[in-house]
Parts: sequence; C-alpha cells; structure tokens
Amino acid sequence: MKIMVAVKRVVDYAVKIRVKPDKTGVETHNVKMSMNPFCEIALEEALRIKESGLASEVVAVSMGPAQCVDTLRTGLAMGADRGIHVEATGALYPLSVAKLLKALVEVENPGLLILGKQAIDDDCNQTGQMVAGLLGWPQGTFASK
Repeated sequence: MKIMVAVKRVVDYAVKIRVKPDKTGVETHNVKMSMNPFCEIALEEALRIKESGLASEVVAVSMGPAQCVDTLRTGLAMGADRGIHVEATGALYPLSVAKLLKALVEVENPGLLILGKQAIDDDCNQTGQMVAGLLGWPQGTFASK
C-alpha cells in the first residue's frame, strides 16, 4: 500500500510572528520556515506504518511556491520515499488544496491519505474533511493514541 502525506510549509513555530506594516498578513520575508508540526506528526505516523510492513511507499506532497521544496527535502530526510511539489503562486485556501489533493490521489492511487490535524498558520482544520468528501472516502479526525 502507498501512503500519501500532505506537508505544509509554515513560519517556524519558534519564530515570533510580526504583522506586516499594512496589516495585510504576517511578515514572511527573511523569516525561518519549516514543516508544519502537525504535518510532521502525520509523516512520522506514515513512516511507522511503513516500518511495520503495512505500507510499501510513503509519498510527501507539498503545494505552494518553489521554496516548498525545502519542506519536501525535510520529509525525504525523515524517510519519505518520494516528494511531489505542486507549484502554486498566491494564496491556497483549504478547498483549493483539497481539490489539488483529490487530483493527486486520482493519479497516485494511494491506499491511505494522511494530513495533520491543522496548520499552525491558519488553524483551519478543514482540508482533510474536504478532501475526504470530494473523494467519497471515510475519514478519521483528531486521531491520537
């Protein structure tokens, strides 16, 4: 079974956030970025499933600007077998991400899609539910041990 894991590039959790002078968002210029911690947990769980012999491949997927490749490199360093970057400029909202993930699932045909419970930049917690609905797949939310 192949497992696909969505990983998001966000401002690093240890960085003190600064609002842009024009109040249109958060300053990201010259700010350390990293993988969303909840996406990191999702990737770690996918890797545990693979190590147990229940999966044969883990594919990390990230969407956004070219710098998202750094997030995928982190995923590969953690143990993902492959990384897929969907380059997109501008804002990506949960429904657009869900539609892109649906298209990737239709091409890659994973047996399992794992997303972190939410992103620390917007705390939306919507993408997983949306992609499950678009795919007609069952879903588990806020899973923990």
